[in-house]
Amino acid sequence: MKYSILIAALIATIGLTACEKKTTVIEAPAPAAAAPTPAPVIVAVPGPAGANGTNGSDGAKGTAGATGSTGSTGSTGATGNTGDTGATGASGATGAAGEAGKEGGTVIVVPVEKR
Repeated sequence: MKYSILIAALIATIGLTACEKKTTVIEAPAPAAAAPTPAPVIVAVPGPAGANGTNGSDGAKGTAGATGSTGSTGSTGATGNTGDTGATGASGATGAAGEAGKEGGTVIVVPVEKR
């Protein structure tokens, strides 16, 4: 690709120089006798221009063109922004009061044997 323009230019140069035409000059022989002078040509000069003609009538109205085709569907819109955080809910109701504890029982803890 680097040398393609250079090669194309060289081929064009060689092609154009190969087609060079040589110039050949041929001289016409001198006339033998003087030719008689031709009669003058009479040219008629036109007269003044006439009055303008009347304007032509308007042309017929053309027919309406065909309706164009429907355009293509538009692109999908961008995703919307994230909504705001909701308000904090109301506090729940207070639970019922528990039973009063029982008094004085003894708890015995027995250790588990290791095997």
